[in-house]
Amino acid sequence: MSCSIFPAHAAMNSPAKFNLRHHIRVATKRIPAVFFAAFVAVSSNATAADARDTSNAATDPRSMSVMRAAELPPQGREILQLIRNGGPFKHAGKDGSVFGNFERILPKQPRGHYKEYTVPTPGAKNRAARRIVCGGDVRNAARSTCYYTHDHYASFKRIQE
Repeated sequence: MSCSIFPAHAAMNSPAKFNLRHHIRVATKRIPAVFFAAFVAVSSNATAADARDTSNAATDPRSMSVMRAAELPPQGREILQLIRNGGPFKHAGKDGSVFGNFERILPKQPRGHYKEYTVPTPGAKNRAARRIVCGGDVRNAARSTCYYTHDHYASFKRIQE
């Protein structure tokens, strides 16, 4: 019997050559290395966000799909108006918090530029997937840009007000 942790000569049928303490020490040194190698292999695979071609959207917001504010769902229009008025928001701890743009779909900006807001989904018992993300002076439509996502940051449309 042999495995990758114990060397082949450590077979259980040859007790004279088998030193349990030695092989436990060797195994405990190899196990973390095996897990580390597996972690590196898994984490180095490209994610869906990495595979997307976001080069145009990340540099030029005008190349992104656009929707008029009137095309937002009714709850989205209401949230956009609340954003412009400074609130109040139902999810006070989350609405207005920093959106990290980790998906790299929105144009690159310094951390803290984008803020996210929940767009309520009828019948949902949680915050669900719909959001409006705004950058700039959110109280002033002329000095900010807002985006709508219905699929929790997988895609965005720039809101034209």
